[in-house]
Amino acid sequence: MPARSKPSAKAALPRIVARAVLPTRYGRFTIYGLEGRGHQEEAVALVRGRVTPNSTPLVRVHSQCLTGDVLTSLRCDCRAQLELALRLIGRSSCGILLYLPQEGRGIGLMNKLRAYELQDGGMDTVEANMRLGFAADARNYRFSAQVLHALGARRIRLLSNNPDKVEQLERFGIRVAARVPCQPRVPRIAKSYLKTKKSKMGHLLAGL
Repeated sequence: MPARSKPSAKAALPRIVARAVLPTRYGRFTIYGLEGRGHQEEAVALVRGRVTPNSTPLVRVHSQCLTGDVLTSLRCDCRAQLELALRLIGRSSCGILLYLPQEGRGIGLMNKLRAYELQDGGMDTVEANMRLGFAADARNYRFSAQVLHALGARRIRLLSNNPDKVEQLERFGIRVAARVPCQPRVPRIAKSYLKTKKSKMGHLLAGL
């Protein structure tokens, strides 16, 4: 069970509102529901083992993707990344999968579907987001860092290909001791999506 640090008013850490055992095909986890102060933000965390300020858990900060995670879309690699992260964390002695409601890189589900429509007309994911008036990636990882602090994590190994995620977490007080690539095998149909992430967003992806 992660150590629960008592949040100060200054720290304004999220609070744990629920905790339960969650057996999965990837192992046995403890699932936590967390809310930000003022109930403006929320997250779910699957925790493996005991997290302490002295441990270095394997961590995946995963943004919700209804079309990929739930509906098995092949337009992206989100579900494949989620499954790879669960498998690796499930094998580790200490780890956290943080699941955040940041659909469509932070633009929301309906706007994400509008972006899909633009992509069907020939745009890539970055061009579609920008046509809709959004940044290529509108996500902010301040709340993610606060959740990790609330769960007792200070120093982590991060499963990610996204340098911006590393930079933001470190800016908000989480030491990223190592970046662990999260690059599962994906079908050919998703290759152009990954090439856009690499060429226009700076994601660290091998073999593309």
